[in-house]
This record gives sequence, structure tokens and C-alpha cells, in this order.
Amino acid sequence: MTASFHQPVDAAEVPRFAGHSTFMRLPAVSSAAGLDIALVGIPWDGGTTNRAGARHGPREVRNQSSLIRRVHHVSGVEPFSIANVADVGDVSVNPIDLMDGLRRIEDGIAAIVSAGALPLSVGGDHLTTLPVLRAVAKSRPVGMVHFDAHTDTNDSYFGGNKYTHGTPFRRAIEEGLLDPKRMVQIGIRGSIYDTTDHDWAKSQGIRIIYMEEFVERGAVDVMAEARAIVGDGATYVTFDIDSIDPSMAPGTGTPEIGGFSTREAQQLVRLLAGVDIVGADVVEVAPPFDLAGMTALAGANILFELLCVMAPCVQRKREK
Repeated sequence: MTASFHQPVDAAEVPRFAGHSTFMRLPAVSSAAGLDIALVGIPWDGGTTNRAGARHGPREVRNQSSLIRRVHHVSGVEPFSIANVADVGDVSVNPIDLMDGLRRIEDGIAAIVSAGALPLSVGGDHLTTLPVLRAVAKSRPVGMVHFDAHTDTNDSYFGGNKYTHGTPFRRAIEEGLLDPKRMVQIGIRGSIYDTTDHDWAKSQGIRIIYMEEFVERGAVDVMAEARAIVGDGATYVTFDIDSIDPSMAPGTGTPEIGGFSTREAQQLVRLLAGVDIVGADVVEVAPPFDLAGMTALAGANILFELLCVMAPCVQRKREK
């Protein structure tokens, strides 16, 4: 362990219900300077088209993340010993002006990127990923591994509005932030508006793995394909909590039955080991619709799983 790396509060010394609420009980810092990975909240759901509430996600995920310990029990990764990680707070948001909200989120993430840290964020609805990508992929398009019930590649809603949580990845491709041929979406399911809903995404080269295919093939086979699609290049990972079945994650804006179990979700993220992840997020945790904090708890654990595949990536680059 590097002595200068931030460490979480030890729950054997200070009980989990005491002290400040931060992601994984890490120190709260004012900037990403000196960090390898910056945990950051995006408390904004200005792109939500139905059940709002994901603006409250970061606060409750922080609370539930007090249950996280230091070491991953399967991989043995000790992320806080091989990467400098801290909670940099929440980006500035504007809950009543969508376009200004997007600009503020981009500026907040750009500050993290310019400091040399990788952003690992908690939203917020899925539109928050668009301004994050504007900061992370400013110099080149990135690949993406996308876990979700929905493709989020629709064109517009409500009379031509181009910016909702159902459109971020269409906008990101149009803006040259994502390389669609290095993009895979896993867990897609549920009813759609029209038989042509996914045609545009497929025409761009996006690989859509529907839930039915995932069930038939299994996580190991699906993730081997996902890793082959993104290859060795810079890759962003986005995890919509509604990819998990609502029996296990009811607190989300657009629940779809027939999703991943929490165990399958953990396995999927673990199988990202070795991918060059340049940023990641967990989105759409909506505490007002949750039961006993179970969705936020799932979000906190997926956040830890992402951290445990990102930290070794940081370590490998440091040792080159």
C-alpha cells in the first residue's frame, strides 16, 4: 500500500452509522488533484421522461456504500492500496435548466479529467452520461460497454426534444464521442415503441445483446465477446441499475421485469478485468421508489465492482 493513498474509515473502529457519509467512507476532498480515480456524484435527473427521483441517487448510494469493505473477496483486489481514490463530492447542477445542467456536468467532469483522474460517477438519470462523455472523450472517440434494459439511442421525445435519458448515446455517436463499432449493449429487453426502434443503433454497428441471448449464452461467453468488441482501446463503462430485475432493484425510473440478478450483475462487471476503462458510471438509482435501500445497496456494490476492475488498470499503467 502506498502511504499517501487515501483510505476508507475502518468499520471495525468507527461504526458504519457514524461519521460523514461519503462513497465507501473515503475522505471527502475538494478536487481530483493527486487522485487516480475520483468518485463523484451527479444529482440530476433533468432528462427523466417518467418517474423522477434519480437526482437523489448519489446521496443514498453514499449511505449504502458504508457497507463496503477494503478487499474484493473473489479477485483479491485491494483497490485503495493500488490506486489513490477519494470522494470529490457532487458536480454543480441546475435542476430547472436542462442545457445549463448538461454544461455544468461536463465542466465538473472536465476538471476531474484535466487533473489526471478517472471519473467514476453515480447519477442521476442516464442523460448524465452524455456530458461525462463530452469530457472523457473530448480528444478521441471511446468504446463503450453498456449494461441496461434500454438502448437509449432514440432520436427525440415530446415534439423533437433531443435530450432525454432515452437519447444520450445517439447524441454521443453524432457528436463523435463514441465509436459505435466498439460499442456493446447488454441486457436490453422490454416492450418498445415501434418495430424500428433499434434499427438506427444496429445500422451504426452497435452490438445489441438482448436479455434472451444473455440467458442462452451466459455471462462468460457474452463478456468474452464484449471484450473483443472494445479491444485494447479506451473504453467507457455505463451501468444502468434498471438492467437488474426490479425484484432486486425496484428503485429506478423505468423498471423492466426479466433483468439480471444482482449476482449476474456482479459477475458481468468482474469480467471487465483487463479492459482499458477510462471512466465509468452507475445511473438511474431513484431512492423515492426504493425499498429498504436495496437498489442503492446494489448500486453501491456495482460501484465497488467497477472500482475493482479500474484500479488494476491504473496500476498497470503506472508500472509501465
